[in-house]
Amino acid sequence: MIVVVDDRQLVTDGYASLFGREGVPSASFDSTEFGEWVSTAADADINAVEAFLIGQGSNTLSLPRAIRDRSQAPVIAVSDTPSLESTLAFYDSGVDDVVRKPVHPREILARAAAIRRRLKALANYVDIGPIRVFSDGRDPEVEGKTFALPRRERRILEYLVANRGRRVTKQQIFSAIYGIFDEDVEENVVESHISKLRKKLRMRLDFDPIDSKRFLGYLIDWQ
Repeated sequence: MIVVVDDRQLVTDGYASLFGREGVPSASFDSTEFGEWVSTAADADINAVEAFLIGQGSNTLSLPRAIRDRSQAPVIAVSDTPSLESTLAFYDSGVDDVVRKPVHPREILARAAAIRRRLKALANYVDIGPIRVFSDGRDPEVEGKTFALPRRERRILEYLVANRGRRVTKQQIFSAIYGIFDEDVEENVVESHISKLRKKLRMRLDFDPIDSKRFLGYLIDWQ
């Protein structure tokens, strides 16, 4: 999920539409609302955020420090004014990157992925047994061959692999895939997506690498 902060509703609505076309959930705040949310939100909601996008607002320059108190996700500023002063002000506030309008959502996603790789010193893929999951939106691979998946199933697999070694709940997966404020989708839809994903993995691997426990959640494992 991408969180967009801008005091102009027209801007936040536009980003919600653009990210939606890319299959990426987003949540929008004005700068005051966001300052309150980021300090009080549940850890599960904060952990569902892949990147924060900061635009114009009355107190946006104070937000990157507040974000860092809760999250290590990339913080990217979008500047409307191509001036050295505004760019330096954003960097001084603690953002990881500054982009200038107009900017395509795919570029924002690519920059966020690059920042995450630098922060974690990781390659752009993670291997777990014969499964290779990429961080740039490509389909995963199984035993070196492309393992094509629908967008939702691919993102669930990416989330499980990113959290390998610890169990995640259905609600955490839902928040990561659909966003924490999507009231138009039932949370139980996650079970349907995971069931289809597990069936496809079982057919390719001859066993199911996703372990589930009632009330505890899901864990991807490799023996």
